[in-house]
Amino acid sequence: MATNKANAPAAGMLWGGRFTGGIDPLMHQYNASISYDKFLYKEDILGSIAFARANAKSGIISDDEFAEIERGLREVLKEWDTDTFAIMPNDEDIHTANERRLGEIISKDIAGKLHTGRSRNEQCVCDMRMWLRERIHEIDNHLVAFLQVIIARAEAEIDHIMPGYTHLQRAMAVRFSAWLLSFGFAFASDLERLRETFKRVNKSPLGCGALAGNAFNIDRDMMAKELGFDGILWNSMGAVSSRDFVTEFLQWGSMFMGHISNWSQDLILWCSSEFGFITIADSYATGSSLMPQKKNPDGLELLRGKSGRCFGQLAGFMMTNKALTSTYNKDLQESWEPMLDHVKTISDSVQIANGILSTLTIRPDRMLAALDPTLLATDLADFLVRKGVPFRETHHISGRVVAKSEELGIPMNTLSLEQLKAIDNRFTDDVMDIFNYETSVESRSAKGGTSRSSVLEQIKVLKAIVS
Repeated sequence: MATNKANAPAAGMLWGGRFTGGIDPLMHQYNASISYDKFLYKEDILGSIAFARANAKSGIISDDEFAEIERGLREVLKEWDTDTFAIMPNDEDIHTANERRLGEIISKDIAGKLHTGRSRNEQCVCDMRMWLRERIHEIDNHLVAFLQVIIARAEAEIDHIMPGYTHLQRAMAVRFSAWLLSFGFAFASDLERLRETFKRVNKSPLGCGALAGNAFNIDRDMMAKELGFDGILWNSMGAVSSRDFVTEFLQWGSMFMGHISNWSQDLILWCSSEFGFITIADSYATGSSLMPQKKNPDGLELLRGKSGRCFGQLAGFMMTNKALTSTYNKDLQESWEPMLDHVKTISDSVQIANGILSTLTIRPDRMLAALDPTLLATDLADFLVRKGVPFRETHHISGRVVAKSEELGIPMNTLSLEQLKAIDNRFTDDVMDIFNYETSVESRSAKGGTSRSSVLEQIKVLKAIVS
């Protein structure tokens, strides 16, 4: 049966020369990535200009041809920037689309030389690395801004004391600022890890060809410098296939979103009527279509929920990547969408978290009302430690005091000195001084503790990390 040449891929595909039959329409859609890799149009064009410049240096194209290629590519860039670029049916990816349009602007004879010695295997991963590093810079800025709000509130609201929790049970008195800083340091570690990730993202694969390198003595260092890379990837086979930089970013994002989820969970509890420690601004809450009284912390709930989305992207891509043969396989196209969505999810999430924290109102009266004398049970044990009693014994004695207050149905701090002495005669008159929440938090003055001096020291350290 004769082949319909009009339907043959060679009519419009970069790879179609050895094919004689047309591609199945569904397969064409299944194979295409233009719907999402079009967002990397700028990186693709800048990479092509750098590649053409290097080919001109090697003598593969003339200086005049390079000038035409650069002029044409900048025209293509202008069309993308002004939203006038028209995607054609055979534009299966951003590389095909840009090269096709370049040929229409400057002629196919010159445009056809652009791809000399280059493979889409190196081209796509170069685009991805360039795009991701810029997004990392943006996320870095958002995260720094969020940390600055944490620091500012920790400084401004250092006087407020609240219950600290373990197992979601009231445990010890802490400063609200100490809680803020507990997440501040987690997010600061995320910032440090993000900057480490950037170093491995910002390496150039350009000039590695399909897998075996470039046959035209192209200057890889020159291209890397022009494109803002910190260096090159040294093995061509690994450079075109490795998506470790995507995996590492997804790992980073999953850890960060785990921290955001934990932070959100605390605030979701605290804005409930049962706690009432904070009030979320209307701009980050929604209501109910049925119950008029409802004010739901949807911003925080979405932050918590989207962490699962990020975890899933990491797990899914690691499964895709785990059993591939060496160098490039089409499976690696599956790295694009999780990377793109991960970036948007995280970028939006940091900004939403910043907005929530910047606008929420704390309710110190509710925090104070939630403090219970049993939160001072450890302080009671410490009181006897300072009298020379072994801690293991004082722990037991303090537990008996708690049990007595529960038996009598009265707060622990209202037990009389006689009642305390009946439990252990080493209690002295000054024991009543320990039933003070300010005294309790101030006693934790070692580095990292809840005393004012410790919290201020933590703020100083965190400022240094962020700056």
